[in-house]
Amino acid sequence: MFNSTALKRRGGKAFSRPNNRRQVKRLVSLTCWWMLWVSLTLAGLLLANWQWQRAAEKTQLIAQQATTDRLHNPQEAPANLAKVTLSGRFLGEQTLWLDNRVLEGQVGVAVLTPFVADSGHWWLVQRGFMPTVVDRSVEPEVSTPQGPQEISGVWQQLQTGNLVLGDNREGNRLQSITLDPWQTLTQPHFQGVLHQNAGEGKLTSWWKPSQMPPERHIGYAVQWLLLALLALVMGVAGHRVLYQDKRHNRRGETV
Repeated sequence: MFNSTALKRRGGKAFSRPNNRRQVKRLVSLTCWWMLWVSLTLAGLLLANWQWQRAAEKTQLIAQQATTDRLHNPQEAPANLAKVTLSGRFLGEQTLWLDNRVLEGQVGVAVLTPFVADSGHWWLVQRGFMPTVVDRSVEPEVSTPQGPQEISGVWQQLQTGNLVLGDNREGNRLQSITLDPWQTLTQPHFQGVLHQNAGEGKLTSWWKPSQMPPERHIGYAVQWLLLALLALVMGVAGHRVLYQDKRHNRRGETV
């Protein structure tokens, strides 16, 4: 009698149950191997394509911003990063400080002053950077132009729900830009801040748009393409190792 490891005759060839189980295991191993590396390759290609699209969108946005006319005392909320010119007057007595700013290694504050435009709206203006002393009990001092003014800058829409550890306001200092401290102003306003780059009252510029330039998106796209290629190479190399091992084992079993 034959036990469980005895050979069985099928079509003139001899097979054993343990041998069949090994073949199934190898097939499952190869399948799982290719599922892994093909998935990684596809993921890399999809992410690379997404970064290429983002680069194209940013390039188009920059081109639009370069050709967009400057808005003057707009009656509606400007688009993010729009160029805006305002005529009106500063409310210097309501100036606050955006704390913990750093410019070229110097610690300081950004000056935030509301501006009432001739349109009847009030706008929060970020006038620029001002260095401060180490002693935080010393209140910064800044002069604010009086009377009618014309200023220009870049409009940044503000997002609500920013994460702030502790209270956002400490005296006249703010951790992040918010319009809450100026709720007593009765004029209508828009949810954002104008980063001043021209006109009286402007200080040293420090703010730059946080959006990623197109070149960086292209760099990320190339990286994802290289990772996808590497995943494909790893898959092919691993398949050869597993397949050669399989053929070697088959030859050993037939000896």
